[in-house]
Amino acid sequence: MEVTKSQFGTTKDGTEIEQYQLVNRHGLKASIITLGATVTSVEAPDRENKFANVTLSFSDLAGYEKNAPYFGGICGRYANRIAGGKFTLDDEEYSVTANEGGKNLLHGGAVGFNGKVWTAESVQGDGFVGVILEYVSPDGEEGFPGTLTTTVTYKLTEENELRIEYTATTDKPTVLNLTNHCYWNLGGAGSGDVLEHQVTLYCDKYLPVDENAIPTGDLSTVADTPFDFRKLKAIGAEIRAVGMGYDHCYVLSEPDEKNPAFVARVVDSRSSRVMEIFTTEPGIQFYTGNFLQGNDETGGFGKHEAFCLEAQHYPDSPNQSNFPSTVLKPGEAYRQTTVHKFSVDK
Repeated sequence: MEVTKSQFGTTKDGTEIEQYQLVNRHGLKASIITLGATVTSVEAPDRENKFANVTLSFSDLAGYEKNAPYFGGICGRYANRIAGGKFTLDDEEYSVTANEGGKNLLHGGAVGFNGKVWTAESVQGDGFVGVILEYVSPDGEEGFPGTLTTTVTYKLTEENELRIEYTATTDKPTVLNLTNHCYWNLGGAGSGDVLEHQVTLYCDKYLPVDENAIPTGDLSTVADTPFDFRKLKAIGAEIRAVGMGYDHCYVLSEPDEKNPAFVARVVDSRSSRVMEIFTTEPGIQFYTGNFLQGNDETGGFGKHEAFCLEAQHYPDSPNQSNFPSTVLKPGEAYRQTTVHKFSVDK
């Protein structure tokens, strides 16, 4: 097992961006850059032991500096949406950047955590190699209160797991929702759409949304709806029944804040690659690449050429008291662990 550090490029303002490549003894590889703590590739084998990058990426640093789709990046301070770019905390109203058409905050604002340069150092332990990244978000950034110190550790294990461990602390009460925004195609990036990928989501409920993609506040059953993936089902089987495609937060049936719960299994029958996801979060956003346009802005990838399964708290939680709280206070520690495990279907 090894970690290799290299230079990935220089940003427009002259900042050097580093890349850390993690390799385990089975040949599984993951690459992470310090811009956005972004996963730029995950190379996994198929049934014939041929390796391919199974996450969408840009060919150069310039793509990641724009990164409109958020390929592989850490989204924060608040992943997903906050309605109207406003919330109230301890009787004080805060206005945060409404970067989604002036309607909502999306993935942290105008420049979320995916657009920040993180410090990094390699780490190695019993059965894993990894990289630890840190970013300190100043009080008032994008309108959020408190100086927030966030650490994200990527670990590649001998069990072919890519583990993402998050911690954060604040000096003022704030709200926080972190996730990684990898776009997956188990056939290999650029191999076509993912509509034939078979998905199981161990979730009995999901969050319906309004016309602005904000949850209505209801937790609706998936039973007898196109949102039911409790048994293995092709992504494309009922996708036309949900408009442009899936972009909804699913509710874990048995969440566990301390031990990552098994939430999803995805199989690509063409390559026999399998990805399983475990998380300590209460929700997971299932997104089917509905806004990929096949142009330079989206790396040349088109609609439905990838899917996302983003472990997180519920969207708009700061405005919906019936949702699990995303408030973080001084003296507390935010913690999250999400695991992606890769294998081959025999």
